Amino acid sequence: MSQSITPDNAAGAAATDDLPTLRLRPRSGWQGLDLSELWHYRDLLFFLAARDIKVRYKQTFLGVAWALLQPLTAMIIFSIFLGILVKVPSDPGIPYPIFVLCGLLPWQLFSQSLTQASNSLIENERLITKIYFPRLLIPFASILAGLLDFAIALVLFAFLMLYFHVPLRPTILLLPLLVAFVVMTALAVGLWLSALNAQYRDFRYALPFIVQVWFYASPVVYPNSIIPVQWQILYGLNPMAGVIEAFRWALLGNTHPAWPLLAASAAAVVVLFVGGLLYFRKMEATMADWV
Repeated sequence: MSQSITPDNAAGAAATDDLPTLRLRPRSGWQGLDLSELWHYRDLLFFLAARDIKVRYKQTFLGVAWALLQPLTAMIIFSIFLGILVKVPSDPGIPYPIFVLCGLLPWQLFSQSLTQASNSLIENERLITKIYFPRLLIPFASILAGLLDFAIALVLFAFLMLYFHVPLRPTILLLPLLVAFVVMTALAVGLWLSALNAQYRDFRYALPFIVQVWFYASPVVYPNSIIPVQWQILYGLNPMAGVIEAFRWALLGNTHPAWPLLAASAAAVVVLFVGGLLYFRKMEATMADWV
């Protein structure tokens, strides 16, 4: 059947031909990171973070009380077996329970954020394959959700400071900066593992082992002072070694921080973050196919 071309149809076709053609292509390299685009999608970032919080505590018996029970239980177990039986030392003048809890605060924020960020792309498979948005928002949102647990655990630490008569010091004002250090560390490693996990699913099973080994390689239950001085800088290449030491200095104020250790940890975080960001952006072009 032939279709006659009327003046209205001809005008509509001509108008369609005049419309510009928009082609979406993946960008590569460092210029692919568009900070203005991330800022434009900030509402989505907060929505994803709020969704992760709701999912975490949905249909739970104790709810947010888990954020108190986890560090409290770990503190009690380590205090009994390591502090009393094995007699692992703490920093001078600091009771072992509050010494351990001060190390558990940044560690649990890091480990939970790292775990959530590493699995975030797989868990948001349907969202990634349906619409476009900066994929970087997904691991970052999962890390922001972990800040709620940290804030609740910080209340427990404040009560223990009162119980053990640990005074507040001006260095506590540096706490937001140190929390940002932990978040950046978790994001730096999470970018690597989330992209690798999207491509190679066995990284998901290796993650608990990585976190467990990292725990014993960090001064969570033992003081940094047991590491020989000549090994301090090498030990500082573990980013959590520096940040845990800084947490104890800021909250407990017992000793001066080991600046070479902190400098090595900060340098390691910068290298991990830049490398992870570049690798994540490289994988983003084909991420929807991998997940």
